[in-house]
Amino acid sequence: MDINDKARIHWACRRGMLELDISIMPFFRFEYDGLSDSDKQLFIQLLAHPDPDLFNWLMNHGEPDEPGLKRIVCLIRERNKQRGAVAI
Repeated sequence: MDINDKARIHWACRRGMLELDISIMPFFRFEYDGLSDSDKQLFIQLLAHPDPDLFNWLMNHGEPDEPGLKRIVCLIRERNKQRGAVAI
């Protein structure tokens, strides 16, 4: 997926679990444009993973083995914590 195709990325952010939507959608809305191209690519790679993996990683029940994905998961957790609760 092209890092500049925001409509497709936005669609890929929509998941089947409310907990994931609450984590992923605000990060995409508020942070994606400020990411480097390499971090945008990592975010897109992260979205290719199944919901159960994303849930575990984003809810702090584990982490990806790949260092880049681990870094983007930590960034999502950190930025969401700093921002606090937002409406999706």
